[in-house]
Amino acid sequence: MVSPETATALDARFVQDAHAVAEQLRREGPVRPVILPTGLPAWLVTGYDDARALLTDSRLSSAGVYDRLEKLREAADGKPSSFSSDLARHLLNTDPPDHTRLRKLVNKAFTPRTIARLRPRIVEIADELLDTLPLGEPVDLIAAYAYPLPMIVICELLGIPATDRSRFGEWSNVLVSSAPAEEIGAASAAMGGYLAGLVEQKRAEPTEDLLSALVHVSEDGDRLSLPELIAMTFILLIGGYETSVNLIGSGLSAVLHHPDQLAELRAEPALLPSAVEEFLRFETPNNTASPRYTTEEVEVGGVRIPAGAFVLISLLGANRDGKRFEDPDRLDVRRPATGHLGFGHGIHFCVGAPLGRLEGEIGIGRLLERFEHLELAAEPGTLRWRASTAIHGLETLPVRLG
Repeated sequence: MVSPETATALDARFVQDAHAVAEQLRREGPVRPVILPTGLPAWLVTGYDDARALLTDSRLSSAGVYDRLEKLREAADGKPSSFSSDLARHLLNTDPPDHTRLRKLVNKAFTPRTIARLRPRIVEIADELLDTLPLGEPVDLIAAYAYPLPMIVICELLGIPATDRSRFGEWSNVLVSSAPAEEIGAASAAMGGYLAGLVEQKRAEPTEDLLSALVHVSEDGDRLSLPELIAMTFILLIGGYETSVNLIGSGLSAVLHHPDQLAELRAEPALLPSAVEEFLRFETPNNTASPRYTTEEVEVGGVRIPAGAFVLISLLGANRDGKRFEDPDRLDVRRPATGHLGFGHGIHFCVGAPLGRLEGEIGIGRLLERFEHLELAAEPGTLRWRASTAIHGLETLPVRLG
């Protein structure tokens, strides 16, 4: 158990000054007990070697992790969980062999060829959004560009009607936030109910989209059940745009704060693929990997984590570890792309990584190609990060374009 007397309380600084806090924690002890902003106890891992090792350690389980978390929350506040159980049965909350089966089925529908075919359409969407941006006056690039681009892409890919996109954004913002349990429960129930109806619609009248493919995909007669389809659609939807929103927004913010790197990208657009990898390392879109718990005592970094403890692996912290990356706090679009944990590692490596990379490359590349002038329209210190221990992304990014 984590003792409140010895644990580090993760306050607002963990979100708003994430890199400084991660550096402090790595110095004091890269594996340590913490109390999350929600009041839940956990162990936080911020060192690269320890993080990478634990992401493939079978003694850390994902199976039923949200059921365990919800029981802890219920014990803490005395209220039963209202989170939709349908949404919780997804890839990130399973272990082999269930995970192996689910991943095999989704990989069969979500192929690299499917993603590669999206390039012309992503370019078209990016250009349409860029056409609407005003010149010379402040505009929030998150709301006007970084958010709608991947949202439109993933909704079109899954076959979700355009009229329903805004609702998904509202639900998702609540689900990845530190909102009260009642709000999270209401958002999860609304999303779960909507997805159940959409799955049944695709079963009866399939169309040319990923959700229809998932409904009808099979492997040796095996198919996804209705609860599995709902959960799979949920995690593809959330992962399919949350990561890309933060990648595009944080990547653009990073080059605005490093004009020399912006100049290099403008002078040599072929650097964009490596720049995207550096953005994934430098401002990792996911603060922590999906939660896990120990099935037995685990010793890591000279620290013994007891059985039954929740473990959060800081991808953001690991990607700024100076023991793994030279001069880790320096943005370098020419840095070799090997080794970062921006999309995780191991069996839970992000299934949508190729899509995220493609959207990041096109989203940032088209904007830099279109506008010769790009400057921050706010004091750097006023930018705020979204209140979440799960994801790492800016609330707004005010800029002037010319």
